[in-house]
Amino acid sequence: MKRIRKGDEVVVIAGRDKGRRGVVLRVLPDDRVVVENVNVVKRHQRPNPARGVPGGIVDMEAPIHVSNVMLWNPATQKGDRVGFRVLADGRKVRYFKSNNEVVDA
Repeated sequence: MKRIRKGDEVVVIAGRDKGRRGVVLRVLPDDRVVVENVNVVKRHQRPNPARGVPGGIVDMEAPIHVSNVMLWNPATQKGDRVGFRVLADGRKVRYFKSNNEVVDA
């Protein structure tokens, strides 16, 4: 089980986009995540008429390492560390370390 998952709201804690928040779009297998509107780079794209893709310079989100993001805690309005806990019914869930609130409802 991963600490950061697709659909989580995270805050960037290091790098050029420090302090920015966004939703995780993809989790890559090499411990990297793609966050919307974070780490935006310009790429030169060749046109592909078969797919209907126009050419030119496009903005896209580049992956950022998972160690540079923290899960956003809406209760404290800050990034928070995440731990794991097994509930009484046997489910393994994530929880915020600051207030012991369960992330996965």
